[in-house]
Amino acid sequence: MLRRSGSTRSTDENVFSRLSTSSLGGESNRTQDKGYITPARGSISASGSSSKSGLLTCTHTAEGHSRAVLAVHATDTLMLTGSKDRTAKLWDLGRGAELLTLSGHPSNVVKVAFCPRAQLAFTVSQSTVRVWDTRRGPEACIKTLSSSGLTINGPAVSNRSSDGMGREHQINDVSLAPDGNSLFCAAGNAVQIWDLRRYSQAGRLSGHQAPVMALALTKDGSNTLVISGSKDHYIKIFEVIEDAAGILTPKFNLEPPHYDGIQSLALQGSTLFSGSRDMCIKKWDLHTKQLKHSINAAHKDWVCALDFIPGTDTLVSGCRAGFLKLWQADTCASLGEVRAHSSAINAIATNTSSIFTASNDCVSLWRYRPENTQQADDSTSS
Repeated sequence: MLRRSGSTRSTDENVFSRLSTSSLGGESNRTQDKGYITPARGSISASGSSSKSGLLTCTHTAEGHSRAVLAVHATDTLMLTGSKDRTAKLWDLGRGAELLTLSGHPSNVVKVAFCPRAQLAFTVSQSTVRVWDTRRGPEACIKTLSSSGLTINGPAVSNRSSDGMGREHQINDVSLAPDGNSLFCAAGNAVQIWDLRRYSQAGRLSGHQAPVMALALTKDGSNTLVISGSKDHYIKIFEVIEDAAGILTPKFNLEPPHYDGIQSLALQGSTLFSGSRDMCIKKWDLHTKQLKHSINAAHKDWVCALDFIPGTDTLVSGCRAGFLKLWQADTCASLGEVRAHSSAINAIATNTSSIFTASNDCVSLWRYRPENTQQADDSTSS
């Protein structure tokens, strides 16, 4: 568990301090085909510098999918993952074990989301979003939402040719409204608004010239600001009033655009970061709608995923080459990097204690410890 020798309790108490080899059980006690979260063997130093050796440590890995993991979402107690094996898995972070496998998707599960209040899981595959009541077990797909606007009770019949029928579009991202009553889906060049109280399509955000790849949401008074990043290189901001209906157009366009398609967005307060296939990360001020900083060549490959570490001013980015980087959000200064995976980092999630990176081999769980925390620990131990 990578605890300091002689210490009976970890100084950074979190859900993973309850994970141990004994609590996970031996191989002989494991249920066949079930996924498990196991302690990682050793740590990885950030930027190869001994002074930052404890900055980012891989504490655990989650293995259970048979193919690449494309999506991850985390709360402080649960993790939801989606994979090329056409399943999504719900994990108990306290026990370090898989709770449910959600199967029957027509193709890759490319995005996932979880609503703790309603205990609902949302999984995206092709042109549909499946809604699962996780309290009912693995067969509890209660609704299927289609990009054409149709709602089906239970799981839809698999139709792998539906995307070529004209009315259906690949869904590339989903985001839940803060109150949990609405779901925003990036479907083709537009964003659908779904009313989850009625499971009906309420409206549509239109204005991009290419598929929308990433979404971010924030509240502006009683309204919701929906931020969309597209393959058309642009970021657009839509203002959605409560119970909005019909087709809405963007209120703002952020200029200048990226030089290639946008793959990821991360939002904290009024600060937005965007990551692109142009290997650049841009920082935007949503109050002024201005570009504040551009980190050119932030990675040596597509910037596939971004997130903030809660409670800190630290941004995490992951790229197609498998590197994970940390940035000081205020100054955009680099804090360090690790080769987190041997293949692309497909998604990043965070909770109050860990960073989760999804790749072709597994999901890795990382502990972030700022340098001032390390120095305090070192002085205490001495």
